[in-house]
Amino acid sequence: MNHAQLAALGRALRLLGEHGEALGADTPDARLHEIKADLRRALDLVEESTGNSAPSTRCPEHPHGPVDESAPDLCLLCETRRRAARRSEFQGRPSAAEPAATAPSRYGVRADRPQPQQRWLPESWTGQEWQLCGTPRRDRREAEAYLAAQRRGSRPAMAYRLVHEFTDYEVLRVWGTPVHVDIEPMGNL
Repeated sequence: MNHAQLAALGRALRLLGEHGEALGADTPDARLHEIKADLRRALDLVEESTGNSAPSTRCPEHPHGPVDESAPDLCLLCETRRRAARRSEFQGRPSAAEPAATAPSRYGVRADRPQPQQRWLPESWTGQEWQLCGTPRRDRREAEAYLAAQRRGSRPAMAYRLVHEFTDYEVLRVWGTPVHVDIEPMGNL
């Protein structure tokens, strides 16, 4: 509904409210016909502003979604989600109502992860810290070739290093000299 439609519908409904307040037992028929015409005008404005068909469900998230007659809000999508949650409760998994002992992590906790596989991490110096500058590689020669291409690129970093990850991290090689750059102008004077 655009602004003009909204304003016109608001005026029509306010006019109907005024008609309702003035309505009494002695209201003449001419006045009733006027109310009828104003009601039709308001209904036409509502019809004009609602371009879509009526919602098929009572769900605010999926008003035109598929219908499930057994669901309280008639929404098949939401009812499927609720059924999956109930099923997981019966299978011994904690429900959303029972908070886990720790905050859930997108990546899991260290004890859940297997030992790291051998890989090489290309890192660049930002002036403040080392940061990962590419995808960790399984092949050392491939990682070194990647860093060589980065150094020859149009915007090379001040320094690069290759870090070996197995069960711990070990810096294998450093290209360039990492110099700490103060981000404050004039050295915080």
